[in-house]
Amino acid sequence: MRHLTTQGLKKLAAVALLAGMAVSTTAVAANSTAGLGQSWPNAQDVSSSPNWHVYVFDRNGVRYIQINDLNGNVRGAFATSSGNYLVLPIGVDASHVATPQDPQPPAASETGETVYRDNAVQVQVAPQTTGALQIRTAAVTCQDPVECSSRVN
Repeated sequence: MRHLTTQGLKKLAAVALLAGMAVSTTAVAANSTAGLGQSWPNAQDVSSSPNWHVYVFDRNGVRYIQINDLNGNVRGAFATSSGNYLVLPIGVDASHVATPQDPQPPAASETGETVYRDNAVQVQVAPQTTGALQIRTAAVTCQDPVECSSRVN
């Protein structure tokens, strides 16, 4: 029977520690809001538009969606869960975020573009003549049960 030397035991412990750190870092990143509110968060840009940056953070069943302009300025963010929305007090246009629960007055300019969509929410931005940005959120209702159950978030 062969025994591990002290040096071998130290190497094994170091490898186990590094493996544990890698697994816990991945778990935290998948369920984290780290970076929310930052100009360039360490998160994937999921914008469907080349004109905007959209970052999505998930934590404890709540999805946080942040919209930045191309210069990295945080324009607005909101949280959503089970059809409920909450505007977050971050971003230069935080007072111009419209949700189903808080629709806001009609925008001066209704022209805009969809910058994000998943199986539960759609986000549109409409630049205003004042330089402000109206961010409109809407619940997405899926009409095709097959597509709805197979769509990946």
